[in-house]
Amino acid sequence: MKLKNTSVCLLTGLLFAACAGSGYQKTGNGVVVEVKQQQPTDVRKVRVEVMGEKLIHVSATPEKNFSQEKSLIVVPQQNNTDFKVEEQGDEISVKTSQICAIVSKTTGEVRFTDAAGKQILAEDQRSFEPVEVEGTKGYTVRQVFQSPEDEGLYGLGQHQADEFNYKGKNEELFQYNTKVSVPFIVSSKNYGVLWDSYSLCRFGDSRDYSQLGGVFKLYDKEGKEGALTGTYVPSPRTKVETLVRREDSLYFEHLKRGDLSKVVNLPVGFPLGGSQVTYEGEIEPSESGLFRFILYYAGYIKVYIDNELVVPERWRTSWNPNSYKFAVKLEAGKRVPLKIEWNPDGGVSYCGLRVMDPVPENEQNKLVWWGEMQNEIDYYFVYGDNMDEVIGGYRTLTGKSQIMPKWAMGYWQSRERYKTQDEIVGTLKEFRKRQIPIDNIVQDWNYWPEDSWGSHEFDKARFPDPKGMIDSIHALNARIMISVWPKFYATTEHYKEFDKNGWMYQLAVKDSIRDWIGRGYIGSFYDAYAADARKLFWKQMEDHLYTLGIDAWWMDASEPNIRDCVDIQYRKDLSGPTALGPSAKFFNAYALMNAEAIYDGQRGVNNDQRVFLLTRSGFAGLQRYSTATWSGDIATRWEDMKAQISAGLNFAVSGIPYWTMDIGGFCVENRYVAGQMEFDRTGRENADHKEWRELNTRWYQFGAFCPLYRAHGQFPLREAWNIAPEGHPAYNSILYYTKLRYNMMPYIYSLAGMTYFNDYTIMRPLVMDFAADANVNNIGDQFMFGPAMMAAPVYEYGARSREMYFPAGCGWYDFYSGKYTEGGQKLKVDAPYERMPLYVCTGAIVPYGPDMQYSDEKPADNITLYVYAGKDGAFTLYEDEGVNYNYEKGQYATIPFTYNDAEGTLTIGDRAGEFPGMLKERTFNVVKVSKDKPQPFDLKAKGTVVKYDGKAQSVQI
Repeated sequence: MKLKNTSVCLLTGLLFAACAGSGYQKTGNGVVVEVKQQQPTDVRKVRVEVMGEKLIHVSATPEKNFSQEKSLIVVPQQNNTDFKVEEQGDEISVKTSQICAIVSKTTGEVRFTDAAGKQILAEDQRSFEPVEVEGTKGYTVRQVFQSPEDEGLYGLGQHQADEFNYKGKNEELFQYNTKVSVPFIVSSKNYGVLWDSYSLCRFGDSRDYSQLGGVFKLYDKEGKEGALTGTYVPSPRTKVETLVRREDSLYFEHLKRGDLSKVVNLPVGFPLGGSQVTYEGEIEPSESGLFRFILYYAGYIKVYIDNELVVPERWRTSWNPNSYKFAVKLEAGKRVPLKIEWNPDGGVSYCGLRVMDPVPENEQNKLVWWGEMQNEIDYYFVYGDNMDEVIGGYRTLTGKSQIMPKWAMGYWQSRERYKTQDEIVGTLKEFRKRQIPIDNIVQDWNYWPEDSWGSHEFDKARFPDPKGMIDSIHALNARIMISVWPKFYATTEHYKEFDKNGWMYQLAVKDSIRDWIGRGYIGSFYDAYAADARKLFWKQMEDHLYTLGIDAWWMDASEPNIRDCVDIQYRKDLSGPTALGPSAKFFNAYALMNAEAIYDGQRGVNNDQRVFLLTRSGFAGLQRYSTATWSGDIATRWEDMKAQISAGLNFAVSGIPYWTMDIGGFCVENRYVAGQMEFDRTGRENADHKEWRELNTRWYQFGAFCPLYRAHGQFPLREAWNIAPEGHPAYNSILYYTKLRYNMMPYIYSLAGMTYFNDYTIMRPLVMDFAADANVNNIGDQFMFGPAMMAAPVYEYGARSREMYFPAGCGWYDFYSGKYTEGGQKLKVDAPYERMPLYVCTGAIVPYGPDMQYSDEKPADNITLYVYAGKDGAFTLYEDEGVNYNYEKGQYATIPFTYNDAEGTLTIGDRAGEFPGMLKERTFNVVKVSKDKPQPFDLKAKGTVVKYDGKAQSVQI
């Protein structure tokens, strides 16, 4: 486990400089300020530690001493930053050359300024509430900061309510399928706060949502006070009568503990499958203001308030419900109609609507952290000249992002699931036959014998020769990633190995929870918080899978998701106690611990092969384990596609640069399944199948400009030829963007190098690059792919245009035509079926490589170098061996490009560095794009040819 370096860790080596009568002590890297307590739960000590020129660690406790527990997210720091401590009146200041942390001796509150004394961030209030779980004591804590009205707040991981700027918004931080919580927020004012807590946390309003009856007076449809009316109309196929009853709350959000066949509060015995359910009546608030609602749903759902549709139709599958947030202004004493139309998904389904009453706007807009169970308040203040530097500070604290293998930047094909070795190898052969580029194919779950989950053994009936299968994949110039869960059936030898050492979570077995496979099997998850358990987990994978030649690891259900659709308390109980303490305290960091197991394990046995992990959950620090995250089992809906844009952007700002999603969505609406089956049977494309093809086309277009390009999902099958036949616009578009992805490989892999050497972020919200333009603060449906390209995915069915904002500060060229557009304006742009709007900024320099079928098929000895005039520009081409860690030893090469717009000259600088297999000579075909001379992307475009041997040269273009 990687640990943080704080003064607590160094107590034995520090000399405290006690300042008599001053109320503070100087330490080796900061100060401890003592505050006079009025109550036992008031702050007693505040510690400020300098972690770098722009990094400050703050801890606050009501106890006599600070906790000595080690951080799970912060790595050891090599910190020799000079700082000064000054006392002036009631305040103690800790100053570096760049920032100052100022502590009030009276309240213990901390504020931060820049070197000139301008305030950046200031604490407002804090609180501690004692808690005890399983004999372990701690505090529920709350920390409030003042927040300027005009700042934007981004990060917090990846969530599915399609919220982008978290200013004035609320987010509950826990891990669940499609929800990845990272306790890091970044401000458009160029600072960040890393909240060092592993428990359930909340950002924004620290209250939980209330039942409707706890906030409103409820009236049923007859006007009777005390409840709404619930009308349950069964499917005509049943002989059950319509049920009408009064509902004092709408809370049908999880399975009933002790009887997991039932959903809490729904009518017992009523057949939900195929039914239509309506909840209606009136709500009456006792105060005026903005009421914030959270809707929980599986199946189709709509919400009307005051006879207006406030939630248009949404859908989720029954086994993986979703949450959606919305807000409505209401007046005190005014009764307004409420109506929910719900078509449940199957016989077990979920629905819920809860609410928060208003808080004053100035309170709602503050920056607030809440943690359910912590030793103390513990956070890191990160400052920078821009958002990139803030994210760089986060990675200084939590670990460098490794350079992914070059092949990981290529296309990934997956489905749920390849059922035999002939199927997976045959699919790869079809890619090669059709000349559709691909680098990676994925073996999803259930390749093992039905009763042997966790054995890591292939079912011999379906996979008779796993080693031969993997060798065949490698012979086809591809890699294989395999799904591995931290789950073990109780009958397996692997379970027993963990269990005898106390490393299995026991409650799922004690409660006889059966999974969904066959007749249902009993098992549980291992405790990834135990260091030796992590070593055993890797050893089992090494012995049974790694030795076969597996290239990459798909760590599914790493929340951990021991049982779907149960309440938070039962989830905590199922995943604990952990080796470090109660699961209430260690609820969110499982994926981080699990990733450490594989990363450290593989590097321990083969330090010459880059590790690649894909995990469904994540946490702060995940990037140091060469781990990417995908957005989980999302739905195949247009609104879900749109939500992935803001989800991916906020995840990127959370400091973890590698993110992907299931292109096309994972959980499929029945209408799309029926449409595919009708097409397979008759060859006719019905309306639903037509929409399915367009949805996938648009999603592939978006996916080609994500850090990782990957398709996955349930039936219908997701390979390009299974979506549409060759020659169909959908097929043509998928092929175009997949080929383009490989043409962009020199550019993309250079971005990958930048994530390590420059702490760069590949998928970038516009606010990162155009902070001076306040118009971009709330744009969460466009993004930059590296420094050059602005992508604008199309997420409405039938749309052939979309509105785009062109940020000020530069001009923009249409990628496909070269046509120029001035920045600082909003326009409607064309978006034909086969193309997604894509623009390149002035000053951009983009290297393109040859057409390829896989990432290392050809050397990039001929690069088409596009230069977009109108502004000075620079870019650095990065290259290394692509598969090992020699870059950590300095074995890599860079070639800098600089463009002087006034002179019209491009300088290709001296190559720096070298590595085995490096090209000594190459050709650049330099293509200039200008307002006067539009030039679409074309590898065959005529440009200025430059023969390059590693020595600097300038050319007029």
